[in-house]
Amino acid sequence: MNDFKDLDGLLHSQLRLAVMSILISVKEAEFTYLREKTRSTPGNLSVQIQKLKEAEYIEVKKSFRANYPQTLCRITPRGSRAFENYVKAIRQYLDPAKPQKG
Repeated sequence: MNDFKDLDGLLHSQLRLAVMSILISVKEAEFTYLREKTRSTPGNLSVQIQKLKEAEYIEVKKSFRANYPQTLCRITPRGSRAFENYVKAIRQYLDPAKPQKG
């Protein structure tokens, strides 16, 4: 029987996990794209992005395009590792009898 690993509390939030899942697959995304995909309010999404940024799981670049503010989010290597570890831990919870690798 395996010992259950602690889940990363930062990623165990539905919205933060959704943002990370999107960024794992596309590597970078605009704020508006993340808002549309997660169906989040701008305020809530901003707060969660800031938490991921503070943890160095994502990088946030703010600029202007055609006189409109643009916020681009990109996953970091640290964020990728954290996400992979989180997925491994979840798999352990879903199938505790299966030996875990890595």
